[in-house]
Amino acid sequence: MDIIVKNLTKRYGAQRAVDNISFRVKTGEVLGFLGPNGAGKTTTMKAITTFLTPNEGNITVGNFSIYENPEEVKRHIGYLPENNPLYHDMPVIDYLVFVAELQSIEKTKIKDRILEMINLCGLEGEKHKKIGELSKGYQQRVGLAQALIHNPDVLIFDEPTAGLDPNQIVEIRELIKRIGKEKTVILSSHILAEVEATCDRILIINKGKIVADGTSEELRKHSQGKEILKIKIEEGEKNIIYKALQELETTGIVDFIQDEENSFEIQTKPELSSRKAIFKLCVDKGWILTEMTPIETKLEDIFRELTLN
Repeated sequence: MDIIVKNLTKRYGAQRAVDNISFRVKTGEVLGFLGPNGAGKTTTMKAITTFLTPNEGNITVGNFSIYENPEEVKRHIGYLPENNPLYHDMPVIDYLVFVAELQSIEKTKIKDRILEMINLCGLEGEKHKKIGELSKGYQQRVGLAQALIHNPDVLIFDEPTAGLDPNQIVEIRELIKRIGKEKTVILSSHILAEVEATCDRILIINKGKIVADGTSEELRKHSQGKEILKIKIEEGEKNIIYKALQELETTGIVDFIQDEENSFEIQTKPELSSRKAIFKLCVDKGWILTEMTPIETKLEDIFRELTLN
């Protein structure tokens, strides 16, 4: 079941929290939804879930519009918000029964569905405890169980691994990847490595506008088209080498690499390569080039480049 967001705008007074954005998430796709705090991520997800009404634009989930068929949209979505709202005085099983009834699951199927969720989300040892007695990690698992219990076609997770330990993060990551093969998933997280490991595609939003959309590999290639190299030159004075590297026509930025003698990080000008120029420089100067290694642009660097303005 596809999600189609078209010309979505949401204003709070004079501020545009979301500013005329459009995108599509296809069935079987896990979309990583990134952006700094206040960028408009949560507002967009709340609009998709019909929790709030946009000022302009439309959202369809499958064939259902958030305006014309809000109840059908809700029926097909499982949502885990960032601040996981749970009833802390209720035992885990009682809470899942309550959620199953809210989601109109047939009474004859509720027991089996709850057992399936307990196994899937790793709650077997905690199922009889009150939610308030659970650790943050296990409370997060209960939140995942409530989002999945009615077997929705669309899943929206806002910081799903918050409060989990490293082992639990891996388990939840694998769970999301597994269910993402059959469902439509939007995952928002500040843990960029998690997004890169889990998501098929990444969308970055900043100040209410989409600033990047593609796979992590596509975003790297598109990141100003800059080649970044680490080089090490054994002969020659450090400052003289630095000045010579700066004067190359292909060179954009040269940085010293701390704690490594005569090592430099070179960022080439867009759409150019410095490799031949560096090699020729070393030959002409009689310097010994002992290392020239390409440095892969990190998703964190791309994120900062797109959102720090």
